[in-house]
Amino acid sequence: QVQLVESGGGLVQTGGSLRLSCEAYGTILRIENMAWYRQVPGNQRELVATISSNGYTKYADSVKGRFTISRDNAKNSMYLQMNSLKPEDSAVYYCNADGERTILPRPFSSWGQGTQVTVGT
Repeated sequence: QVQLVESGGGLVQTGGSLRLSCEAYGTILRIENMAWYRQVPGNQRELVATISSNGYTKYADSVKGRFTISRDNAKNSMYLQMNSLKPEDSAVYYCNADGERTILPRPFSSWGQGTQVTVGT
């Protein structure tokens, strides 16, 4: 089993900042891609940002210039620095990671439990 644990969500005013963290635990050989998604009740889960094992990043247009994704491979961790937050950024944020485990079956893709971000007006 590979478990992902998110932290750092909360309530912030418009224009404020939050930093989300995601740490992976378990029988991990290596993590390939990591990503942040978000979901509002009644809507589909949407991709926010991704980062590859070599640090290549991609962002949704709605967060470009405001959010920064990063990772610490030594700690099996990923972060999302969110600046200039807007009410429409309010959602449950989930982390996702894929890679290989040290035991069979080797490939894994895991999700965290989610952390709520609420941006007040």
